[in-house]
Amino acid sequence: MSRSFDAANFLIPQTLETGRLRLRPFEHDDWRALHEHFSDAECTRFTFRRALTEAATWRAMASMAGHWLLRGYGPYAVEEKATGSVLGTVGPWYPLEWPEPEIKWTLARRHWGRGYASEAVRAVQRMAHQHLPQLRLISLIDSRNEASIRLALAVGATLEREIEFAGWPFHVYRHPEQPGGI
Repeated sequence: MSRSFDAANFLIPQTLETGRLRLRPFEHDDWRALHEHFSDAECTRFTFRRALTEAATWRAMASMAGHWLLRGYGPYAVEEKATGSVLGTVGPWYPLEWPEPEIKWTLARRHWGRGYASEAVRAVQRMAHQHLPQLRLISLIDSRNEASIRLALAVGATLEREIEFAGWPFHVYRHPEQPGGI
């Protein structure tokens, strides 16, 4: 499907809000906050498999921002309402090599364990059910990434299958079609 580069053609809302979070489009300087995640080898060991440089973080953010223009939807910057700080990114994601559209999540390590990721993922699940019902969303997770597996299960996703992806064993977790109770 061909898409024009007009925000009016987006298939999903540009912002979502939860009790503590605002999910919004990326802004130019967000790469600086995102670099806290992308420069941390522990945060990226199951995705990029290495820490990223500042330039690579900027390109990763630009890729997510561009995804909106090409697909009509994409990941959000996750902003804490109380502080205005960008914690990471959560949202629908479907790069060319992915087996299916997914809900992705990344948060800087100091924000782990506070429920921010599950709060944001649940908001994306509800939004996707309303605005992207044709997509049966997955999360593609390295089979060794125990923290992401726990999050997928906590938000109601179920293990569907294991595949080889980028030379590694990955699990495909299917998100619920009905967001009831999430």
